[in-house]
Amino acid sequence: MITSNKLKKFKDLNHGFFNRKGGVSKGIYQSLNCGIGSHDEKKNVVSNLKIVSKKIGCSPKKLLLLNQTHSSKFIFINRKHKFNKKRIKADALLTNVKNIAISILTADCAPILLYDKEKKIIGAAHAGWKGAYKKILPKIVKYLLKKGSNLNNLNFVIGPSIAQKNYEVGIEFKKRFLKQSKKNIKYFKFTKNKIFFSLNNYIRGQLESMKIKNIEIIKKDTYNRKNNFFSSRRSKKNNHDYGRNISVIMIK
Repeated sequence: MITSNKLKKFKDLNHGFFNRKGGVSKGIYQSLNCGIGSHDEKKNVVSNLKIVSKKIGCSPKKLLLLNQTHSSKFIFINRKHKFNKKRIKADALLTNVKNIAISILTADCAPILLYDKEKKIIGAAHAGWKGAYKKILPKIVKYLLKKGSNLNNLNFVIGPSIAQKNYEVGIEFKKRFLKQSKKNIKYFKFTKNKIFFSLNNYIRGQLESMKIKNIEIIKKDTYNRKNNFFSSRRSKKNNHDYGRNISVIMIK
């Protein structure tokens, strides 16, 4: 489990970006696969989620997962939230309720954990290129500002995701982002007739454009096998399914 230098300063928080180590799953899902949607044995995924819950310090029933759809939709969880097995369709969760662990599953996309240290609001967001392009994070920032947050109190941590050197994209992908803004060219690198995209820097750029100053990027490449993360892109090269990494945050 990797922790953020920014977030671990706040003693009222527990959080972590988990890699694939420390679980019970076997084979291609070895071992801490938290992906309910994967083809792993369900009992193993349930056991892995219990391991994560224990590490974070919450009841397994209070570890919230989403049915992620690469959207810009986010949900605020209040005290009246009814816990059940049905997962909400969205790509980010926010809450100010203690002892509820909110989580995001990824396998190359960027997990983002956030904290408003004054309002005591936490967030967990899933941003692949689609969600980032749809501006899920700027929408969250605007929502928090409406709730009275101060930009100086917002802390964002962009967790382990695919590095630019391993994120090759096509010409249509590049055209889409340049149509959004010509300034997006700075997030592309061109090498030997190939195009590579920096998801992390694109997300950071969006946050900086919203005047967010407290931003941390955890530079761990999920594609690189040595870092022990599940990777969608690496697995698809071998034509097989893949596990999911989980990132979690909770107010104690």
